[in-house]
Amino acid sequence: MSTKNGTNQAGTGRDVGSELIYLTKALKAPALRDAAARLAERARDEGWSHEEYLAACLQREVAARDSHGAEGRIRAARFPSRKSLEDFDFDHQQSVKREVIAHLGTLDFVAGKENVIFLGPLGTGKTHLATGLGIRACQAGHRVAFGTAAQWVTRLAEAHQAGHLSDELTRLGRIPLIAVDEVGYIPFEPEAANLFFQFISGRYERPR
Repeated sequence: MSTKNGTNQAGTGRDVGSELIYLTKALKAPALRDAAARLAERARDEGWSHEEYLAACLQREVAARDSHGAEGRIRAARFPSRKSLEDFDFDHQQSVKREVIAHLGTLDFVAGKENVIFLGPLGTGKTHLATGLGIRACQAGHRVAFGTAAQWVTRLAEAHQAGHLSDELTRLGRIPLIAVDEVGYIPFEPEAANLFFQFISGRYERPR
């Protein structure tokens, strides 16, 4: 006889609830641990097969891991703020076409290793859109790095001074999506311009 929480109190004498706690801890699957009993009750009520119950449990754990992974990628990207494409005010900025942004939101440009360039004066939402696309990419499983042009130049200059510019460019080359904000706002010195050129040209030279 089994209770609602899945603990067998008769027959084999097994404490299935405790076993599940131990096993999910060993697997480092907290979402599975939290969902197992609830899903078991639903499975009994709705007559699920063993396979359907197992699939539902695994789906909960995979979804939780995807969510946690996305949060880690978003933090690692160093966005200036957290803004989504859904939050963009198209009514206020009518020069931006919804259908164009919706297409970009499919992230086909990431798979195709293509550039996206937002042009316009201050206050037109370029940073918001770049951030929104970056966050969407993080949620889809892509690594992203965000920075202003000045921040990128500073990062490259520090790597150059430390003698490992090549290693830094190689690391950045492994990131599928690089966002460069505020291009053209601050003039570069010749050395900074050279570093920035190496950074951008290196992206083009990667095998496609």
